[in-house]
Amino acid sequence: MLCQICNKNKATVHYTKIVNGEVEKIHLCDECYMTHYHFDFDTAFPFHKLLSGLLDSMHEGYPKDKIGDIVCPFCNLSYSEFKQTGKFGCSQCYEVFKSNLVSLLRSIHGHNKHIGKVPKRGNKRIAKEREIERLRMELEKLVAREAFEEAAILRDEIKRLEEELGR
Repeated sequence: MLCQICNKNKATVHYTKIVNGEVEKIHLCDECYMTHYHFDFDTAFPFHKLLSGLLDSMHEGYPKDKIGDIVCPFCNLSYSEFKQTGKFGCSQCYEVFKSNLVSLLRSIHGHNKHIGKVPKRGNKRIAKEREIERLRMELEKLVAREAFEEAAILRDEIKRLEEELGR
């Protein structure tokens, strides 16, 4: 696709704006974008504000001294600074702020363990471990609903998969 301004270079900047159902698409090369065009983003979306809002909503009702302002001893980043920027100062911040992050990660991802993707032809052991984890979550839901017969079937399936893994 060619640049819509110079009609010479390959378009590398693609901008789509949708307002009230009307779609506006612009395709520009780097050169024309830098010299001729300025995108006017009506609503900048600061991700760190979303993160900060989630953190604040999770700590509502807790006294400030209960939460505390933890400081990373490796980079001196405080938890309140992390909340403002949404960025850690170093790799150790994950461990230092762990107690405050577990519930945040669970609320965003549905769990607090990184799962990622596995190729279909990938490691069968990983696939079985993930299936066990999925079945355990389903088992918890069934027990909460008091669907004990269905829960027993899942329990047996989990045991079978764990035996296959040698647990």
